[in-house]
Amino acid sequence: MNRFKVSKYRHMEPRPSRREAWISDIRAGTTPTCGNHIKSSCSLIAFNSDRPGVLGIISQEGHGENKRHVAYLGCHSDLVTDLDFSPFDDFLLASGSADRTIKLWRLQGARDTLPSVPGVVLGPEELPVEVVQFHPTSDGVLVSTASRAVKVWDVAKQQPLTELEAHKDLVQSAVWSRDGALVGTACKDKQLRIFDPRARTKASQSTQAHENNRDTRLAWTGIQEHLVSTGFNQMREREVKLWDTRLFSSALTSVTLDTSPGSLIPLLDPDSGLLVLAGKGESQLYCYEVTPQQPALSPVTQCILENVLRGAALVPRRALAVMSCEVLQVLQLSDTAIIPISYHVPRKTVEFHEDLFPDTAGSVPASDARTWWAGDNQQVQKVSLNPVCQPQPRFISSLLPPTEPPLDMAQPAEMPRADTDPSEGFSSPPSSLISPSTPSSLGPSLSSTSGIGTSPSQRSLQSLLGPSSKFRHAQGTILHRDSHITNLKGLNLTTPGESDGFCANRLRVAVPLLSSGGQVAVLELQKPGRLPDTALPTLQNGTAVMDLAWDPFDPHRLAVAGEDARIRLWRVPPGGLKNVLTTPETVLTGHTEKIYSLRFHPLAADILASSSYDLTIRIWDLQAGAEQLRLQGHQDQIFSLAWSPDGQQLATVCKDGHVRVYEPRSSPVPLQEGPGPEGGRGARIVWVCDGRCLLVSGFDSRSERQLQLYMADALTDGPSVVLGLDVAPSTLLPSYDPDTGLVLLTGKGDTRVFLYEVLPEAPFFLECNSFTSSDPHKGFVLLPKTECDIREVEFARCLRLRQTSLEPIAFRLPRVRKEFFQDDVFPDTAVSWEPVLNANAWLGGANGKPQLLSLQPPGMTPVSQAPREAPARRAPSSAQYLEEKSDQQKKEELLSAMVAKLGNREDPLPQDSFEGVDEDEWAKYLAQIIVMGVQVVGRAFARALRQEFAASQAAADARGRAGHQSAAASNLSGLSLQEAQQILNISKLNPEQVQKNYEHLFKVNDKSVGGSFYLQSKVVRAKERLDEELRIQAQEDREKGQMPKT
Repeated sequence: MNRFKVSKYRHMEPRPSRREAWISDIRAGTTPTCGNHIKSSCSLIAFNSDRPGVLGIISQEGHGENKRHVAYLGCHSDLVTDLDFSPFDDFLLASGSADRTIKLWRLQGARDTLPSVPGVVLGPEELPVEVVQFHPTSDGVLVSTASRAVKVWDVAKQQPLTELEAHKDLVQSAVWSRDGALVGTACKDKQLRIFDPRARTKASQSTQAHENNRDTRLAWTGIQEHLVSTGFNQMREREVKLWDTRLFSSALTSVTLDTSPGSLIPLLDPDSGLLVLAGKGESQLYCYEVTPQQPALSPVTQCILENVLRGAALVPRRALAVMSCEVLQVLQLSDTAIIPISYHVPRKTVEFHEDLFPDTAGSVPASDARTWWAGDNQQVQKVSLNPVCQPQPRFISSLLPPTEPPLDMAQPAEMPRADTDPSEGFSSPPSSLISPSTPSSLGPSLSSTSGIGTSPSQRSLQSLLGPSSKFRHAQGTILHRDSHITNLKGLNLTTPGESDGFCANRLRVAVPLLSSGGQVAVLELQKPGRLPDTALPTLQNGTAVMDLAWDPFDPHRLAVAGEDARIRLWRVPPGGLKNVLTTPETVLTGHTEKIYSLRFHPLAADILASSSYDLTIRIWDLQAGAEQLRLQGHQDQIFSLAWSPDGQQLATVCKDGHVRVYEPRSSPVPLQEGPGPEGGRGARIVWVCDGRCLLVSGFDSRSERQLQLYMADALTDGPSVVLGLDVAPSTLLPSYDPDTGLVLLTGKGDTRVFLYEVLPEAPFFLECNSFTSSDPHKGFVLLPKTECDIREVEFARCLRLRQTSLEPIAFRLPRVRKEFFQDDVFPDTAVSWEPVLNANAWLGGANGKPQLLSLQPPGMTPVSQAPREAPARRAPSSAQYLEEKSDQQKKEELLSAMVAKLGNREDPLPQDSFEGVDEDEWAKYLAQIIVMGVQVVGRAFARALRQEFAASQAAADARGRAGHQSAAASNLSGLSLQEAQQILNISKLNPEQVQKNYEHLFKVNDKSVGGSFYLQSKVVRAKERLDEELRIQAQEDREKGQMPKT
């Protein structure tokens, strides 16, 4: 082969799709795995959602119009690590998971009923599955990896055909050669191995692939002996190597790219030899042509992406638009969309080009697992991509024959979509839902435990759209700067992870300072503004502050835990702290190590619980100033403790991986004990759902932050559900509102506050709008319900601690009829500032219930008693305007009727004053939203229609005045003569004036002086049109001069 032969792909260009063709409204998973996160067949697209164990399924056909229809399939009880479509059956999907199983699914389509159970389950393996890939020539053969093990499976028999020799480290990639005879693996021990699984289990060849053991990937070329690897060299530079299995000691050639940390995904099309390199977390695609005969990796083109890439996949060659010379199509998975990127080779003629599209492997397998294992090497018959050829019939694998679903089978629930809001600082939180009992699908649940009812109209919508929270449109707003406390200096930002960092009640805030002596500043919330530059009066503890808490029944008493294992009780004067206090009211001693955290009893006065490094929890009688109870049984650091709402039990989460529940007055040992978070970086615990459940925030073994929900009476069964959020270093601090059932979650140093409604049964967590700030906060606490502005439907008021200021944040629910008291949002709240019992009564075994208080402001009528609005009269049908009229009359009257119906364009639209949705009126307002959408589109259509009529009439008049040749020139150029004259500012056609104005306008619209290519192109087209008109006039003059005189 001539090494200087010009490549037919040298002019290939990538064409990212327009936004209209994106598959939007998705939330992609970002957990690092060895997989590509997205795969495609000729009919379907599957991708990792942000909910571990859940895949999104989308139809390939018409995804530009159906981009919002994404079905979600609950596959596994843990993260889906890899997935693959059968090369023969477009609806057969294999998925591997960290739950150590491989499952095969028979899909019907994105709009059809998804399966509730897998057709085949392989495993479980000893460790999480990392890679799965179907055999390229045989139906029913699958290769998988799990840590160091590589197995070849007979899917029909659900057992492995062979297990290859164990590798020395994690297997990062395993791929079949194109003829299906060999398996290539890349391992974390830096070795590249070639196996013939039917001959022996040991590697037939091996060599060092890349000098760095970071993520290494493999891809076979169209020639059996050659394969490509991607990885990192010793300098942490990304590189690509081409290998020949006949000369395996060293690479034939290699290309070094850059030092970016994102691992490369090699997408190799064996028919064309084109290699697309997609870097995870990057915004660029590289394209190379692989030519093993030279050998060479020749760069072809690069593509800059609009969004960060989370995964990538090639669309099968049989699904390409061959008549438009589309030689490749890459599907880019971003955080919120799937973006098709087409690679085209420009050709002059619209026809099938055989040089670009050679015959490719068809959809009928050459053998089954039994014949392949017996030694059959028959290859898949190739088919032509020419559209005029007869299409092959669809192959349906006998492994999972399709079954017709029953008519009454429920449709799969769709992932709740984020309802965008134009207000600043909002985003829809990424989340992931796992159920320990392997969910088959995310089915809807209509239950609620927040004391808030559900209207029939909402229930009917939920049956169609899946469950959703009535707080899903909650809006968090930072209040006006006049309510901020600014100029904070010397904050202690190194408080232990078990502490919230600061504490607040309805009157004041206590903030630890960095200065020596364990100083605590006390700030009055009723006196916002800029603090003086001079030193503030503080509480002098004499030792580093570990945690602090206000007494809920005495707003002037502050408990501070010190590093010296003592608890100091301070009394702040009613008017605020005026001078430095050095002597506490009481000092509690008893712990032998420094203290983790403090928690006051929710109902009994003068009862305080504390946890310490001595692995004990001690309950104090503050009135007596002495320890009364001591709880034991922890084997490691106690991360968090929480009182139950009735004050009878106390729950803890410990670094030893256990969650415990105590009845302190009955026994010092745990009443119940169950498994807790796997990670040991920190955790928090809180009682939810009226004390029926326990919510634990912590980390998993992969350092991902997650929530675990336990049934309080069944801790030994483990969590009922696990909700994965994101990867971040700080522990999530939960703040639970028992009135609404909402939990607010954020961590120190975070910029986002997650909101979820918690339910005691499936689906357990309902997402709401999250609050996002521009800078990280150092602490976040929830204030009492009485601080909320009920008239503004404010259901939560929080304080956000920044580096130098303290900001109040109001969480509100948009509602239409705000003049009424929203009694569905504000049930009677507990009087948490008055004790029910004293310390002696509680220690003696007494129990009590808090009093309830109505939050209804004076003079406001509950919305449940508000009068109903009369429905609007339906507008008459526009068909009456079109009966027995001429075409011209129909056109004019239709336009007049549309304008009359739509009204004045300057009038405000109904949605301009739209503030929210009342639950009982949800269906009515949904219909109004549809009508308003039709009105907006109708107005635009009416204006466009009038403009089109006027333009058409003007063009017709122009063509009538001009000759036939002039009209033809206008059609060819797309510009009329009058438009061209207006662009070049010419009234009469003069060649010199045309040239002069053209040169001037082309120069002043140059991009270097602030112009644009678009304006320059208009100038050029106008010049061409006028030149053509001058040529036509000259020709007509010549013809007139040659006519014989009569």
